[in-house]
Amino acid sequence: MSKKLYVGNLSFTATEEDLRELFAKYGEVASVSLLKDKFSGRSRGFGFVEMTNPEEADKAIAELNGQDFQGRAIRVDEARQTESRGPRMGGGGPSRGGRGGGGGRRGPGRGPRDF
Repeated sequence: MSKKLYVGNLSFTATEEDLRELFAKYGEVASVSLLKDKFSGRSRGFGFVEMTNPEEADKAIAELNGQDFQGRAIRVDEARQTESRGPRMGGGGPSRGGRGGGGGRRGPGRGPRDF
């Protein structure tokens, strides 16, 4: 069973091939993905490396975490599964828009349902 690793604090010039070469020293690399900004295409400074052997992945974590890579101390850790947050509401959610408003004082009998 493979193990996915988080790799952070990467140089913005690091490539997927650079990471593949670095991690291949510790075992077989199944995949590498660097996350990029969807508008500029520039690296976001972190990515994921999937290694085929969990023991080799653990060795890579132990050896590489905190080590200098292209002038930066990289962070290497086991990737965490993100929790499902459920559906997202667009437009700021139910508290936006509609009647009411803010700021003004409402006198007696001047609530949002008193027309």
